Amino acid sequence: MKTYRIKPQEVERKWWVVNAEGKVLGRLASEIAKILRGKHKPYYQPDVDCGDFVIVVNAEKIRVTGKKLDQKVYYRHSGYPGGLKARTLRWMLEHKPEEVIRLAVKRMLPKNRLGHRMLKKLKVYRGPDHPHQAQKPEPLEVNA
Repeated sequence: MKTYRIKPQEVERKWWVVNAEGKVLGRLASEIAKILRGKHKPYYQPDVDCGDFVIVVNAEKIRVTGKKLDQKVYYRHSGYPGGLKARTLRWMLEHKPEEVIRLAVKRMLPKNRLGHRMLKKLKVYRGPDHPHQAQKPEPLEVNA
């Protein structure tokens, strides 16, 4: 019995659409990361990008638990002295809700070139509309 190794050009990719309305941020992000990595497929290999495309709609209606709205802080640095910027989750959800979901999923993916390639297959939109109707995405039910 030989072990079958899938080649990157043999991977069949599907498109999934996820409605984030009322879903808990971390639980939704872990399900999305699983689909992007391809762990839901029988031929999953950790060194091959065999995941699918994921479209997330209604990103502004995401839910968080506890006191995270005011206590969770997103940091970024400009590279210059004194260039540290901090934003709370409440500010991010008001101004950049797409970025909140993208960052949550990004931090659950591998921290290498393969993870960067997987993250490019994630499309996040603030409202209920998206421009990917031509790909015929299937709805993905996430119990988060």
